Amino acid sequence: MKYINILVQNEAKIATITINRPNKLNALNRDTIQELHNAFRELDEDKNIKAIIITGSGEKAFVAGADIAEFSNFSEKEGGELAKEGQERLFDFVENLATPVIAAVNGFALGGGLELAMACHFRIASDNAKMGLPEVSLGVIPGYGGTQRLPQLIGKGRANEMIMSARMIDAQKALAYGLVNEVVAQQELLPLCKKMASSISNNSSVAISYAIKAVNAGFSSSVDGYVEEIKAFGACFGTKDFKEGTTAFLEKRKANFE
Repeated sequence: MKYINILVQNEAKIATITINRPNKLNALNRDTIQELHNAFRELDEDKNIKAIIITGSGEKAFVAGADIAEFSNFSEKEGGELAKEGQERLFDFVENLATPVIAAVNGFALGGGLELAMACHFRIASDNAKMGLPEVSLGVIPGYGGTQRLPQLIGKGRANEMIMSARMIDAQKALAYGLVNEVVAQQELLPLCKKMASSISNNSSVAISYAIKAVNAGFSSSVDGYVEEIKAFGACFGTKDFKEGTTAFLEKRKANFE
């Protein structure tokens, strides 16, 4: 599939999606959101891809926010539809993807950019990264899941402070808050993410997909996470990966998952 706003590269079971709008600091508009949805869906369906990295082009920004010019004249109804459509098409879609997604946060991750990073399964940041949800300074609130995912990741008090103040935090504070897993120099960011993705790719994709589902269930008010874990744990016993993994362990060899 051909894309205008993103680049997709596949290498040794790992796919890298690069949001490629450097003149707009990789800001998200509807077309980019749709392209990202299509790319994630296509990669998730490709059984040769075991992990996905998402990053932004250039050295300045992961994603500097949503494209404000696109919705500055929207009505209440249009604003609500924009948030609903975006959450379903990209942010919730990424969070629930069976293939693990790593956000390589290079530079600014603001507004929709931070919301996209938070929808990924975990985040690694470059040491020049800046993160924030500045929406209240524009007279609006985060609409792509930011008011929900940020408190889950860093706690209610810190999330409220970031949202209400609209201030940015640097990479080290994001690390201290638990918003990112690691901070490295910018030139080391993608190599580290690829190393982590490679490590993930050696494990059972089936088990990982069940783990993602079970972890996410723990943050849903409509699902009992413990029950979901029990169901997923049991389901693993019926898979080829379980048989291969346990057999390899008993035979003292490395498992060879498909």
